[in-house]
Amino acid sequence: MEDILELVNNNTFSVWFLIGTALVFWMQAGFAMVETGFTRAKNSGNIIMKNLMDFCIGTVTFILIGFSLLLGEDLFGFIGKPGFDIFSSYADFDWSNFVFNLVFCATTATIVSGAMAERTKFLSYCVYSAIISGIIYPIEAHWTWGGGFLAEMGFHDFAGSACIHMVGGICALIGAIIVGARIGKFTKDKNGKITKVNAFPGHNIPIGALGVFILWLGWYGFNGAACTDVSTLASVFLTTTIAPAIATVVCMIFTWIKYGKPDVSMCLNASLAGLVGITAPCDVTDAFGAIIVGIVSGLLVVFGVWFLDNKLHIDDPVGAVAVHCLNGIWGTIAVGLFATSTAPGFAKAGIEEGLFYGGGFKQLGIQLVGILAIAAFTVVTITITFKVIKAVLGLRVSEEEEITGLDATEHGLPSAYSGFSIMDVSNTMTMDINENTDLGNDNYETSSKTQRDLAVKVVEAPVVSSPTGIYKVVIIAKLSRFERLKTALNELGVTGMTMTQVMGCGIQKGAGEKYRGAEIDATLLPKVKIEVVISKIPVASVIETVKKTLYTGHIGDGKIFVYNVEQVVKVRTGEEGFDALQDVE
Repeated sequence: MEDILELVNNNTFSVWFLIGTALVFWMQAGFAMVETGFTRAKNSGNIIMKNLMDFCIGTVTFILIGFSLLLGEDLFGFIGKPGFDIFSSYADFDWSNFVFNLVFCATTATIVSGAMAERTKFLSYCVYSAIISGIIYPIEAHWTWGGGFLAEMGFHDFAGSACIHMVGGICALIGAIIVGARIGKFTKDKNGKITKVNAFPGHNIPIGALGVFILWLGWYGFNGAACTDVSTLASVFLTTTIAPAIATVVCMIFTWIKYGKPDVSMCLNASLAGLVGITAPCDVTDAFGAIIVGIVSGLLVVFGVWFLDNKLHIDDPVGAVAVHCLNGIWGTIAVGLFATSTAPGFAKAGIEEGLFYGGGFKQLGIQLVGILAIAAFTVVTITITFKVIKAVLGLRVSEEEEITGLDATEHGLPSAYSGFSIMDVSNTMTMDINENTDLGNDNYETSSKTQRDLAVKVVEAPVVSSPTGIYKVVIIAKLSRFERLKTALNELGVTGMTMTQVMGCGIQKGAGEKYRGAEIDATLLPKVKIEVVISKIPVASVIETVKKTLYTGHIGDGKIFVYNVEQVVKVRTGEEGFDALQDVE
């Protein structure tokens, strides 16, 4: 009976092993959505293509060399023996282990694409993705999971805080340094000194959020697939839930205090940071340890994004370094702090208890040695890789290609959103601040004529009376004021108008809104253009009503143009079904 139960148990967890593998593969979709949502629309197709090819190219290289380097016969504790058992001994091949390790391998390469997004050549990306998947990841992962020297030392990284996330984060960091920042990310003075960090808001935060939820779901397979008993699996699920939740709450509170409002994209990053942080210790820590891991992760991701932007001046569009590198290191250290014998997976791990659970510094020291060894190897190999690619193929696209967008220039794709009208408002047009737009009085009734005229400028045509008494008034206003303006004009007696949505370019200093800690320049703002034709209503009444409705006490509240029929003729085109306005010579 016991033999039967053991057989059932083994088969059950063999099936779970493959289900977990499928969940980890599904994380590729999550990474694709996060990276796409956090970057600009003109590069969406390129990013989707890169995330697709990460896995596909990684599969090819893993078949040819990667799998044997990772799990082949150990050579000197450093590398697996290269071989082609997948071809020569397929009947006895470990199919499950191959697919399981393949999906983890693809994750490492995917991390890098986010930090180098929007300015990297696609061909160069394919090359370094292949090298990461086929050589760099398999060798360093062999040290921990293939019977290498770190495994012999007692180094513990259950699901890959160091082997996957720290390695991917280090590759991302070095890649971002070598490829350089996106055009317009940093403002420099005439001496070349960086004076400001510009925000590049992601074009589709809902897609980014969907990606985070997909990743969180997949992480139950990422951390739990290797569990071989129910109690360990349940404990891993618990810690994998607690850490990201705590990290997100902490990040929300911290950004709320620091920036005045809770930062959406930063909180999404924090969820991922908590997941990365708990990946190494998920099987050997308890709920308290998971809470501490989450608290530190939630703060560390905010610090990481700020530090890269404001101190190191490294452009990381999606926060890959802060999420994966810093929290990968933190999660690996956390094993040496919070490993406890009360965790179901502790006995199988074969390690010492953590510092905060009475185990002393031994396990912490082992963890630090492992971090240094893996980091040193990764830094050397990826730096050589990027330098060679840069010299041979070039790493970065041209300035013109970057500005146009990689969808069109790298893939011949006019837009990833064909049929939708999407405008990039992320510093595509920048203007230097030359005055403070706040006029000091947001009350129209008590404001001076000068303040009113500055806020809502009236541009009148030459004073020539219209023989017919018909005038056209064109109003440019903020989109948010349209409903109020429409109501006010209706009450005045204006019963018809034409409204067009447009974009206005300008600066509003001191707005204070921030995206990921960087102030958002009000360069391209949604506006409306309203056209009305009047005859019996005095033009002066329309102007006064518009000014009063639009006024908020800031320069740029609106603009009014007045034309008489000597300049504009209204032409009815019955067949086309619309009104056209044309100049009269």
